[in-house]
Amino acid sequence: MSIGTAKPSPEELGGIKHYFIDSHSIHDELSLATYIKEAEYLLRDEFKNQDTILLTGGSGMFIDGLIFGIDDIPHSKKLRDELSAEVEAQGTNHLLLEIEEKDPDYYVEFDRSNPVRVIRAIEVMRLTGKTYSELRTRSKKSQDYEIDYFVINHSREKLYERINQRVDLMMKAGLLEEVKSLLPYRHLQALNTVGYSELFNYLDGKTNFQEAIDLIKQNSRRYAKRQMTWFRRNEDAIWETAGEILDRYERGG
Repeated sequence: MSIGTAKPSPEELGGIKHYFIDSHSIHDELSLATYIKEAEYLLRDEFKNQDTILLTGGSGMFIDGLIFGIDDIPHSKKLRDELSAEVEAQGTNHLLLEIEEKDPDYYVEFDRSNPVRVIRAIEVMRLTGKTYSELRTRSKKSQDYEIDYFVINHSREKLYERINQRVDLMMKAGLLEEVKSLLPYRHLQALNTVGYSELFNYLDGKTNFQEAIDLIKQNSRRYAKRQMTWFRRNEDAIWETAGEILDRYERGG
């Protein structure tokens, strides 16, 4: 999953050590709790030799889980399996309506195109009788390091333009061929994501080629909008445009 996840090329990496790139198999389900455990181990080791570490990404849930910690929210494999079978047979629309009705705050901020997130929200509500929003306290855990939380703030017009261009570049780079090579594994959680799902539907004959591309762009824009909603919840976040960051870098600041 290189093209559809926009993995940086060796040239873009520029000889700088990066972590969690080509680090896990699509067959290994990576939960938030597992990610936090692995990332915290890495941070402890790296801070022995580094004063500053950059944590970058798009998933606000994973970023905030590492920084703020996660709440002790119950799980039920039996219920999750039942919901997964329900989604397989009926899709997620009816579950999304339930989330929208019972937990409108979470509904506007989470990735509604991701069945795993949909199932998790329903699982929590049915197990506890409370909403996912109620159970997330977001209380900061104690850290041995200081945190500066930056968000790159493009205008919506510029952001959407960049998303559309990136999808076009992915298609030119061979995203369709990559998706075809992953067809035998489409049932895995890692493949239930934007860029792959839409092209699986095209290969199934559910949409035409251009419709699939348009849907990737549309779903990517929706995901970006939810990311911005998520990051605005952090009152300590520092919002800057890419231009401001570049100007400061060029001045040596």
